[in-house]
Amino acid sequence: MNKLSILIDYLLEEYPKNKRPEIPVDNTERFKLFRSLVNVRTPKPVSEEFLKVQDELLRDITTEKGIVDYKDLTPVKPHIYLWQGDITTLKCGAIVNAANSQMLGCFCPCHGCIDNAIHTFSGVQLRLECAEIMRALSASRKTLQGYEEPVGKAKITAAYNLPCDKIIHTVGPYVGGKLTDEHCEQLSSCYKECLKTAVQNGISSIAFCCISTGEFHFPNEKAAEIAVKTVSDFLKINPEIEVIFNVFKDNDYAVYKRLLG
Repeated sequence: MNKLSILIDYLLEEYPKNKRPEIPVDNTERFKLFRSLVNVRTPKPVSEEFLKVQDELLRDITTEKGIVDYKDLTPVKPHIYLWQGDITTLKCGAIVNAANSQMLGCFCPCHGCIDNAIHTFSGVQLRLECAEIMRALSASRKTLQGYEEPVGKAKITAAYNLPCDKIIHTVGPYVGGKLTDEHCEQLSSCYKECLKTAVQNGISSIAFCCISTGEFHFPNEKAAEIAVKTVSDFLKINPEIEVIFNVFKDNDYAVYKRLLG
């Protein structure tokens, strides 16, 4: 029995028999089913055997995609790098996850957002750790309904099966209409808080995704301007950390390349 079959069988045991989906024969479709099952799964422990098999599978997949060490990149400015690629394959001190206010990852099966990718390829341990952080916050505030992560703050977790050392999670502003000064201040706060969290935890390199520009509809060019300015200002006082601006789309790469000269 291959690794995917073991993992899918384990996850399907959590479903009533009459609600279990059919298991595809094709391995690509099997992985989509596995990803869907972990995406919708509530945070709870799994067996040691599951973790062993899952960890081997995810690390194999990431290795096959190709791990990129940021130290092999050429800086575009002192302490600043620009890299276009899959952030889940980047080896550095920490990567930044554009989280939602639940901070439990994306529950939409196989969704294309960065939150989904990071949780998928990190492993089920990440959602469980995030849930423990949120439960602790709820307890500290004595709230029965739970506690949502504020916009513009940052939380740090382990990275589990990703090649980076840590993940720093931040909730960016959602732009549902006209862009406001408050949106811009909140986005700047995301970058500041992630950088401060990295420095406080002895992290010497951090990779930022394009926070809030996807599902949260922050205009890409303005977001990039805020990101570059906030990071540049921080580096004047904290030159010990190196920053990688990670982009996935060609248009974002062009914007950052122009802004960074």
